[in-house]
Amino acid sequence: MEEVEWTPRQPRAEDLRVGLISWAGSYLSYQPYKNTVTATAKGLGRRQTWEILVSNEHDTQAVVRLRSLQGLYLLCEADGSLCYGRPRTSHHGCFLIRFHRNGQWTLQCIISGRYLESDGEDVFCTSRVLSAYHMWTPRPALHVHVILFSPLNHCYARADPTMGRVWVDAPIPCLEECGFLLHFQDGCYHLETSAHTFVSHLDRLVSQPSTQTAFHMQVRPGGLVALSDGEGGILYPQGTRLLLSLGSSPHGGEEWFILQRCPTWVSLTSKARKFLSVVYGKCWVCAASEHISPMSLFQFECDNETPTLQLRSANGCYLAQRRHRAVMADGHPMECETFFRMHWNCGRILLQSPSGRFLGIAANGLLMGSATIPGPNEEFGIRLANRPFLALRGRYGYVGTSSEHDLLQCNMDQPDCIHLLPCRQGIYHFQAQGGSFWSITSFGTFRPWGKFALNFCIELQGSNLLTVLAPNGFYMRSDRSGTLLADSEDITKECIWEF
Repeated sequence: MEEVEWTPRQPRAEDLRVGLISWAGSYLSYQPYKNTVTATAKGLGRRQTWEILVSNEHDTQAVVRLRSLQGLYLLCEADGSLCYGRPRTSHHGCFLIRFHRNGQWTLQCIISGRYLESDGEDVFCTSRVLSAYHMWTPRPALHVHVILFSPLNHCYARADPTMGRVWVDAPIPCLEECGFLLHFQDGCYHLETSAHTFVSHLDRLVSQPSTQTAFHMQVRPGGLVALSDGEGGILYPQGTRLLLSLGSSPHGGEEWFILQRCPTWVSLTSKARKFLSVVYGKCWVCAASEHISPMSLFQFECDNETPTLQLRSANGCYLAQRRHRAVMADGHPMECETFFRMHWNCGRILLQSPSGRFLGIAANGLLMGSATIPGPNEEFGIRLANRPFLALRGRYGYVGTSSEHDLLQCNMDQPDCIHLLPCRQGIYHFQAQGGSFWSITSFGTFRPWGKFALNFCIELQGSNLLTVLAPNGFYMRSDRSGTLLADSEDITKECIWEF
């Protein structure tokens, strides 16, 4: 089998978005119906999310525009007021960002030379004299379940629970240990591993968050981040084994990581409960093993706009249908033969090749695209391979518990982890953080302290998107009121969850 070097994916738009927090702790927000900009919101939502478009960048500064999720821009007018719309000239809406050593940004209007500031409510550009009121703290707006890639070492950070350390040595981010939860609290970040331990200043993983696990983050446009302790120490890989630890003298940009959403890796099983695997030394894909291996893992890459799927093997290549209908692990990302249309049937997935034929297992165990009408042989069990838990984000925020409500909410700033207990293919039990199970009421609402495990059906709808069919037969959705509900017969936008 011809192996290719694992190529990290290019940053997506969501990787380059931030929220900007003023000195008063409120977020820069746009009001789409009034075309105005304020700084009153206390949480990071859709109206507080800005994409940083860079036109020119140097070490400590960059010329940028700030674009909202609606495609309109932050604009500074001649009188110093801020509005929200489309630039009228080439420099209209351009700001000079300066990156300060404490991780904060200042934004200076290119045309007027005045700094963006807030009085805690309103936002304006009136002063050319820099002060604390002009400081903005960037907060990455991507989903909290992330991976950290070192562009200098070409490896990903990996937690090692047995040794209580983090190494930057994973060439492929297919392990659950490569995923981290990035918690934001009181202006600092806490990095939680998949085993629910925390990266600390002491070069070892600890069980609880504290001041010793709090890091300041420097953010650069493009998804680059660096984590420091605020006292001169900065995290970077050190020694021959690339231990991630605090130091004071990184070289050549060792401290910078590319922050990206945790990718989705899956395993697929045939009707006979054999794992689909790439045959080592060959490009064939067969269903022969009852045990999972690294060659049984596939990265699930899906266009969110269409139900087309690409499966990337750990050898760096994509599954592709070749001549004689055989499916081989030798494809490249732009080949049309690597795109499969996915169909769901009660938690099981069917894959349809560009020729219109459905993939199935031949008598010799090889994966082939032969059937024009799918049957049980063309249905595959699918299981999340690098996700022991889910952190779900919907249109109004994360799913979690609140001290003010006894029902699960869907508008939280931080998520509660939903531990996944696999039941059968596509079916999971949802376990709350305290060990109890999710329960559902007759009104389609949820509580996190049930005594008995219920069945939830997960169907993937994109690279990091899914739907959940609840035990009552309805899809789980977010509601504007903030209450998590399962009452939708059809899949709507409110039923789509980032994970």
